Amino acid sequence: MLQGYLGEYTAPLIHGLIHVAVRLCRDAWLQRRAQAAPEERGERGDTSVLAGLYGPAEAKVSKELPDRAALEVLLRPKVGLPGVLERSREQLLRQTCEAVVLGVLHPRTAISLVLQVLSDAGSLLSCCLNAACMALLDAGLPLAALFCGVTCALQPDGTILLDPTARQEQEARAILTFAIASSDRKVLMATTKGSCSVEEMQQCLAAAQRAADTIFQFYRDSVRRRYSKC
Repeated sequence: MLQGYLGEYTAPLIHGLIHVAVRLCRDAWLQRRAQAAPEERGERGDTSVLAGLYGPAEAKVSKELPDRAALEVLLRPKVGLPGVLERSREQLLRQTCEAVVLGVLHPRTAISLVLQVLSDAGSLLSCCLNAACMALLDAGLPLAALFCGVTCALQPDGTILLDPTARQEQEARAILTFAIASSDRKVLMATTKGSCSVEEMQQCLAAAQRAADTIFQFYRDSVRRRYSKC
């Protein structure tokens, strides 16, 4: 089953396997299996993403960086081949991860993060961001900070909805997704689809930063539950 999700990235697995089900950033369950790679399954409502992290490992000569680790992010849709949208989101995810991963501690190595979409019912990019952060955390990579993703939907009447469904995204005037760092709630990445004023964007950002507190608390609770069982 796992091979179907990760394709050629089913090389010898490392560390441990964790399935994290995130439902509206409140409920979680964790399960660890021996001799498997760090895996994270993030869910927001009916949106579900499986993340697999591999490395640090030996890098190909063509991709090797002398001063830091080379980070690769692959986003695979539920069906079909990756398109322009997936490539764009891969870049956003990679830039966000590179902002917190201390790659200088692992020069001349490669880190691969594979995200497989299992279902998409809205807020997919923020779900990918949260699954990616949990995978980095579980792999034990050195991080400058944690991060989380929050999606806001700006309705025609100016109402702001957090974690919108696919239908709410279609009806929205603008969709804004933020990657928020745990340190000082700094914005690592922001992307917007649709039109909104500067004031409305600031309101969405403030709402996302408040919501980030709940997600970071979920991270802490998840790690605490995991290691309390060891």
